[in-house]
Amino acid sequence: MTADQMIDLMVARLVRDRGGAKHRWRQRIGAVKLYPRETHAHCNWSVNPTGSFSEIEAVESLADELRLRHPLLTSRAG
Repeated sequence: MTADQMIDLMVARLVRDRGGAKHRWRQRIGAVKLYPRETHAHCNWSVNPTGSFSEIEAVESLADELRLRHPLLTSRAG
């Protein structure tokens, strides 16, 4: 899975579970930061959400859940 696909997945889940606009959730999630697999062998990505306390909690909680299923991301498909 790529970083862009992870953002799309997170946006879809947040809209479904919490409501609101896709654009707003995409802004709240921000960019997915990727780390080298050599130094982060178990999970190589993170997000730094913004927004209200409840929005940040929603994004971080979902990110924690998705890290269990998708611990390693790539920067692009291929």
